[in-house]
Amino acid sequence: MSFVEVLAKEFGPKDLLDVIIVAVVIYQFMVMAKGTRAIQIMMGVAIMGIFSWLGSLYHLQTLTWILTSFFDSFIIILVILFQDQIRSALASFASQGRFFGGLSREKLEQEIDEVVEATRIMGKEKVGALIVFERGQGLGNFIDSGTIIDSKIHSDLIYAIFSSKASFHDGAIIISGGLLRSVGCFLPLAKNIDIEKSYGTRHRAALGITEVTDAVVLVISEESGKVRICANGRFHNVEDSRSLRVFLKHLWVGNGRMLNTDGMPAGDFLF
Repeated sequence: MSFVEVLAKEFGPKDLLDVIIVAVVIYQFMVMAKGTRAIQIMMGVAIMGIFSWLGSLYHLQTLTWILTSFFDSFIIILVILFQDQIRSALASFASQGRFFGGLSREKLEQEIDEVVEATRIMGKEKVGALIVFERGQGLGNFIDSGTIIDSKIHSDLIYAIFSSKASFHDGAIIISGGLLRSVGCFLPLAKNIDIEKSYGTRHRAALGITEVTDAVVLVISEESGKVRICANGRFHNVEDSRSLRVFLKHLWVGNGRMLNTDGMPAGDFLF
């Protein structure tokens, strides 16, 4: 009996379902780990697996004992190493389909216009800003770290928040559920040590929040007035007001899919 015949006889629908589920989990984990230090850790684990195999093959008792002890606790080690990524993935699964379901298209267009107008002015005047847009995953912990105002989104208010010398001037504002929920919010700084040295605290905070959630962040540089969109732990320059509007439609209120092969339009923010 050939291998194909044996496989056809023994491999049933339940086995197919089992393989599909495992494949999906592995694929999601790889997508989740892409572009992070998790890839380096996975490579290290793979190398240790090769050493373990060589130790068993050539009867290297000490090496085999050490690596066997390591892999006996592999699941616990995996959870510790990838706790941020696992938490992010579980939150993503739990939040599918929940985003701005009750808001009208006209209202969303108005809110985007208000953000774009505020950004245009702040970019011209080199007013530093950090605006976080909640998507599928809730940002309740970060909202509570600031001053909750639950205000309508208006360009004048956004400009006033960042151009004033109030205590929340250097913090972030979080937009959630069609409202400007909170100001002066504290965000986690990026864990990625390979980011550009020129990035200041605002940019590091933008990277940090997008490393642990699916939020989209708009950052305006106080030094240059350049505006960048940060999503999935990556920065992307925005070309002009029209491009910013497209970004927000696709990433904030849309499906979050990339707009070109590099993720988004490239260029500088020019008004």
